Amino acid sequence: MGAFVFLVAGLLLVNPSAGNASEFNFAVTPITPKNQIDQDNTYFDLLLSPNQTSEANVNLRNDTDKEVKVGISLNTATTNSNVVVEYGHNDLPKDKSLEYDLKDYVQYPESITLKPKSEQTVPFKIKMPDKAFDGVIAGGITFKEEGRNETKSSGKQGLSIENEYSYVVALLMRQNEKEVQPNLLLHDVKPGQINARNTILANLQNDQKTYINQVAVNAQITKKGSDKVLYKEEKDDLQIAPNSSFSFPISLKEQALEPGDYQLAMTVSGNENPKGAFTQKIGDKTNHFEQQWTFKKAFRIDGKTAKELNEKDVTLKQDNTWLYILIGILILLVVNGLIIGLIWRKKNEANKKDA
Repeated sequence: MGAFVFLVAGLLLVNPSAGNASEFNFAVTPITPKNQIDQDNTYFDLLLSPNQTSEANVNLRNDTDKEVKVGISLNTATTNSNVVVEYGHNDLPKDKSLEYDLKDYVQYPESITLKPKSEQTVPFKIKMPDKAFDGVIAGGITFKEEGRNETKSSGKQGLSIENEYSYVVALLMRQNEKEVQPNLLLHDVKPGQINARNTILANLQNDQKTYINQVAVNAQITKKGSDKVLYKEEKDDLQIAPNSSFSFPISLKEQALEPGDYQLAMTVSGNENPKGAFTQKIGDKTNHFEQQWTFKKAFRIDGKTAKELNEKDVTLKQDNTWLYILIGILILLVVNGLIIGLIWRKKNEANKKDA
């Protein structure tokens, strides 16, 4: 639990999703209730008994001379493909192991209008599920100024970037402080794309109500029956949300997908601890971890999939040799046709003179 608290305190707290705090027209201050596990934390980490109700409050303040409308939403924590926990609104699917979706146990207003130079306390009425469990239900409360999206030109190829100004406050609910052992599973391995670039996607799942912190991943892909590493990916200082799944990408580094049979070998370590029983090399350093999972999985890339993905990959230069050959053949046929036509015409004219 201590490792999670350190990570959240360092990264989440009340965290704007874009821009600097000075760019916001409102401020957010969580008011921690008595059943907060640690009153020093500026996010909610609540201890409740089964079926117990509680209330958490957030103070919104408008220091401007104009009215500000704030939209409010609540989302269960998920893990994205960068292996970073998402607390705000996103399109990531809920994991099959998710027993309790946080939004089903919290009542709150969907929007608040703040008058100029005013503040308002927003209540969140919370009810713990009636079934006893160990671990944590995790999510986040998002506060976003409505109508505040700003579009700025990036200066490159006429592209523009839309900023959404929002605060996110983590909300955790527990029935006890028992440690829960994480369990990581490897599911599908298949080719895909991220940002129009070819990758191999390894789908991982944490099916327990606990975070996996300080995660390190080492993934290698070889052809079936070969030890030669074709593609590899190493990342560390990652975090996986409770009851979440994600597809870890192994980049092809601007190489084309080739049909065939392959094998993935992957090592994932979590919860760094100097006394941990497991070790994993990260760069030039070897670190110790409390948990470690090793996976091996065979997978196949078929010709149709490889062709379709290669055609969509923006980093690959398409081979147009066949097109140039075809154009060359057509030109030769046209030239030959013109020459034959000219010869035939001259012969015709000569025959007419002889006659």
